[in-house]
Amino acid sequence: MDLILDILSTMLSQLQKPTLAFLIGGMVLAALGSKLEVPQPVYSFVVLLLLLKIGIGAGISVREADLVALAVPAIGAAIAGILIVLLGSVTLAKWRGVSNMDGMATVGLFGAVSASTLAASMAVLDGEGIAYEGFIGALYPFMDIAALVTAIVLARMSAVRQTAGSVQASGTMTLGGGAKSAGGGAWDGAMVKGILIDTFRSPAISALILGIMLGLFARPDAVYASFYEPLFRGLLSILMLVMGMEAWSRLSEMRKVAHAYVLYGLTAPIVHGLIGFGIGLAAHHLTGFSAGGAVLLSVMAASSSDISGPPTMRAALPEANPSAYVGTSTGLGTPVAILSIPLFMALADRFIGF
Repeated sequence: MDLILDILSTMLSQLQKPTLAFLIGGMVLAALGSKLEVPQPVYSFVVLLLLLKIGIGAGISVREADLVALAVPAIGAAIAGILIVLLGSVTLAKWRGVSNMDGMATVGLFGAVSASTLAASMAVLDGEGIAYEGFIGALYPFMDIAALVTAIVLARMSAVRQTAGSVQASGTMTLGGGAKSAGGGAWDGAMVKGILIDTFRSPAISALILGIMLGLFARPDAVYASFYEPLFRGLLSILMLVMGMEAWSRLSEMRKVAHAYVLYGLTAPIVHGLIGFGIGLAAHHLTGFSAGGAVLLSVMAASSSDISGPPTMRAALPEANPSAYVGTSTGLGTPVAILSIPLFMALADRFIGF
């Protein structure tokens, strides 16, 4: 009972903080029919600066980090991304009436990471004076790439099996040739390589990796402290406002898809966040991973990709319906993930201690 009261109290206090207040404010404006609009170039520039800030900060911290302390949560982040996709592949993707391709595209986004949600959680912890490892931003690509690649490969493998089964059922398959060539090992290696290349070339991952490399090798400490750090909170508030308005507008798209997406979008972030928290707790016992780090790993797992994931899915799985995976991710998953930050803070405080 005390734990529930602690969680509710923390959630209530966090709703009054700027990060969550701007998100809710954007949703309210959209609900009231406001014509307020942030131009797309401005939004893209804000996202770029936030990703560079996170990446540069991570790179600077990695320079001084213990490799073991970094390796354990990095491996854990990749495992979390894969586990989330595998869980979705036997739940949402198997739901009656849900296309396997649409379902896998959706769980791929939910396994990947929202940079804006990660930035929001960092701002919340900073506002509370809660310490966390500076290399947390470097964990982003591990979870992101692992989830996207796993989801796309599983979706493609399922499509190939269905095609081969249809050919066999129609009696047109030649002696042992069709199924093997359709599902053999030649195509998947090239496909995975192409997916990896496309993912690394995506704007979000490119900016994040660039920031990490600059932080590691360019010694940008001065420009980081004088430019990126002071702008961070203001830019984040703009991003939260835009995401709130977009989240509300995306809710209308949910009428076009099965009710399963609504249930998944509302529950998956909490379940996935608990997976991330479990991995963060294990990393704490193995390497002394901080309570703040466990919160951020939980939020990364709870989040769903809003920048790198959708274009990757559109390119790799053109058959999937964007109304399903983008609507579920942006309209439901992102708000639930951000609003769940206090939950994971309360759990970390209870099981690890700030």
